[in-house]
Amino acid sequence: MKACFLFPGQGAQYPGMGRDFYETSKAVRELFELASEESKIDLKRLVFEGTEDELKQTQNTQLSVALIGAAAAICAREHGIAPEGCAGFSVGEWPALATAGVVSTGEMFRLVSARGRLMDEAGKRSGGSLMSAVLSLAPAAIEAAIAEAGLKNVWIANYNSPTQSVISGTASEIALAEEALKAAGARRVVRLKVSGAFHSPIMAYARDGFAEAVADIQFRDPTVTLFSNVTGARIETGTEAKKLAVDQIVSPVRWIDEEKAILAEKPGFCVETGPGTVLGGLWKAVGGEVPCYPCGTLDQIAAISL
Repeated sequence: MKACFLFPGQGAQYPGMGRDFYETSKAVRELFELASEESKIDLKRLVFEGTEDELKQTQNTQLSVALIGAAAAICAREHGIAPEGCAGFSVGEWPALATAGVVSTGEMFRLVSARGRLMDEAGKRSGGSLMSAVLSLAPAAIEAAIAEAGLKNVWIANYNSPTQSVISGTASEIALAEEALKAAGARRVVRLKVSGAFHSPIMAYARDGFAEAVADIQFRDPTVTLFSNVTGARIETGTEAKKLAVDQIVSPVRWIDEEKAILAEKPGFCVETGPGTVLGGLWKAVGGEVPCYPCGTLDQIAAISL
């Protein structure tokens, strides 16, 4: 495997992202039109003219990050960088699924729109649920501290790196967990600005609604090597991909395991296909000598293809 595309997730967004893709690529302009048609949202206005607060709304965030990830993939291909593997973080798994041919691009936007709406609604129905990033504490130590504190409604939602995780839970227990984790040695515990406890059992309402949304859609076998947040391993079939797409909503993102599975395929390099550099930073902790290049602007893509 030569190039593996890594698509970022929620939190990578910023106003004006992808403008150079839109201005220079006809295929990207057509992508924006398709995304707006499928989601019933003017995504050109949202991404280029919307405020930071607008972009932080869960449905808007998920659609815009998936859109710019897909746009970056188009421009990378136009510059001769083709993926032999794909992976995505949380909502970033959707442009990975589309790039791997598992769903069409139109289906991706339709489903991401439903996913964002359902996850936002699940957060509101929970009566108060939150997420916090935990820095400089190993996942095993986080799990032990949560168990020792007797907390039943807090879980690790994102296994980001050996020293960085994100927890999800009810508002009351997240506050207790934050104190327990600081006492256990966490350097920092940072409350995240999200609308609910994503990738946890609190998202059961969203999972059930999303299962209905995907029921009549055919998921095809991937055309390139594809990796799963839920298992951290390769996705072999469309049937498996469909089940995992639903399970992902209530399951932790096992990004550390996923990175190790990517490395086992011996990629020549990875590209962070979308806004920001978060995944590149996480890759450094696991990726060894395999580089991960940013790919969120045309200048960054041109630097890779030289």
